[in-house]
Order: sequence, then structure tokens, then C-alpha cells
Amino acid sequence: MKLSREVKTAIIVLIGIFLFILGYSYLKSNSLFDKSKTFYAVYNHVGGLQTGTQVSVNGLNVGNVVDIKFKDESGQLLVTFSVNKDFEFSKNSKAELYDTGIIGGKGIQIIPVFDGAPPAQSGDTLKTGIRPGITELVQEKLTPLQMKVEGAFSHADSLLMNVNTMLDDPTKRDLQQSIAGLNQLIKSIQGSADKMNQLLGNNQQQLDSAIKNFNTMTANFSKLSEDLANAGLDKTLANLQTSLTNLNAVLSKVEKGEGSLGKLVTDDELYKNLSEASRELDLLLQDFRLNPKRYVNVSVFGKKQKEYTLPEDDPAEKPDNN
Repeated sequence: MKLSREVKTAIIVLIGIFLFILGYSYLKSNSLFDKSKTFYAVYNHVGGLQTGTQVSVNGLNVGNVVDIKFKDESGQLLVTFSVNKDFEFSKNSKAELYDTGIIGGKGIQIIPVFDGAPPAQSGDTLKTGIRPGITELVQEKLTPLQMKVEGAFSHADSLLMNVNTMLDDPTKRDLQQSIAGLNQLIKSIQGSADKMNQLLGNNQQQLDSAIKNFNTMTANFSKLSEDLANAGLDKTLANLQTSLTNLNAVLSKVEKGEGSLGKLVTDDELYKNLSEASRELDLLLQDFRLNPKRYVNVSVFGKKQKEYTLPEDDPAEKPDNN
């Protein structure tokens, strides 16, 4: 059966219209044979989101952005996107807007929620959220730092103005003189250091000799200590300690009145007796010196001895004042 030219023309036109619709749908990221579900999300700002941008779940692409338009006079944007019908999630899930790269670009990712709520159906409007990108995070961190830097510069300007106000001509001259004096002092210290280095260099041999002598003295002291240790100094000190301990014991007994020496030290009656005996001996010697006739009477040629007459001031007859 032969087709007429009109029929062929009509078929070609229909095929062209079909291909045009198919291409237009492809350009808008819509497929005529795709049975995906359509969802909506409302944002205050989409940050450059484009139609045809892929929608992902856990990094897997499950759909595309179909349309972006104003919702109403408030300026909010209504984003229409499709999701593969094979993926089920709760109606409480969230459509989050995020940065797709460092250089810019936005995408939508579904944050699925499996809380037992009814699953999301085609035509539902999901909850929305915006995850800050690198640019927002950097700006958020840099804004306080920028404010601090600006404040620091402001304080620095105020400080410089105050310094300029304080530094009048006489003050500047005094400051210059002080700096010049400080430079002279530094030069003088440097010269002293150079002289010290020169002195040390010229007397290096003497210093080395003094250090060697000191090392020799240290070695001699060490040897002397060793010799003293070997000579039984420890034993001598131990014996001295024992002797001191015994002496302390004897002194303790003397204090307690034990033994002859202890009684002599602590017995008051014995002291009085010794004192009285000493006094009487003293009187006896004094009387013997003053009155020898009382004790010695020599008769020559049988001459009769004279009787001794007691002197009036006989010290032996005087009462004891003690």
C-alpha cells in the first residue's frame, strides 16, 4: 500500500513535534518516560541554584531540579524537583541546600528520616534547610577577626595621635638625646667587651695554668680525704663519741650524788666540815706564826721555862663569824 505525499508529510511533522517535545523535556531535565515523584521546597534564598541540578541522597543522584520560581509576593522561592520513585522516605525528611564545590554552585540533598511517619507522596512540600558552605564558614570566622583588626587599627591611630600630641619639639629633642646617649652606652659596653676578650686572649695560658692548679688542689683534697678515711678517722670519731657518752654518764652520776665525788659535790654538811677544817688549819698556822712559844719552848742550860701568857688579841679565841 502506497502512502500519499500528504500522509508522509503528516507523519514527518508528527515525528518532528515528538522529537521537539522530547528534546525540550531533556533540556529541562524532564523525561517523558520517567515516572519519578515530584516534590516542592520553599527557600528564602537559593544561592544560584539552577534548573537541571541533580538531587542526591547520601551522595547518590536520585533526581533533578525541575523548576524555580517565586512563590508569592513575599519573595520566597518555590523549588520543584523530582526524586526517583524507587526511593521511599518519610514526609518529615528535609530538603537541604548545600554547596557543591569550593568555587560555587548549589545543590539539593535529601536528608531522609525513617521515623515511622507516612511516606512522602508526589506533590508534598518538604521541610527545608541550608547548610553553610565554605565561603559562609570562612566569612563567619573572619568577621570577628576583621572587627578586632579594625578596632586595633583604630586604637593604633588614636595612640599615634596621642603620641604626636605628647611629642612636642622639646620632648623630641630630649628623646633624640636619650637615644644618642643609649647608643654611646652600647658602644662603650661593646668596647669593654672587646677589651675583656683581648685580655682573656692574652692571658689564656695563665688561665689554663690556674685551672690546672685548681684541678690539682681538688685532687689533693680528694686524696687527703681518702687518706683520712683510711687512717681510721671514723674509728677515732667513734671512740671519741664513746668517751663523751661515758663522761656524760659520770657527770650524770655526780649530779645525782652517787659516788665519793658526787657526795662531795652535793653533800652540804661535808662542805661545811671541810670549810671549818680549813679555817681551823688557817688559824693554827696563824697562831703558830704569832705565838711560837706556845708550841716550842727551848731551855738552855736547864733554865726554867717561862709560862706562856695568852695574848689579848688571840685570833684563835675570837668567835667564828661563819
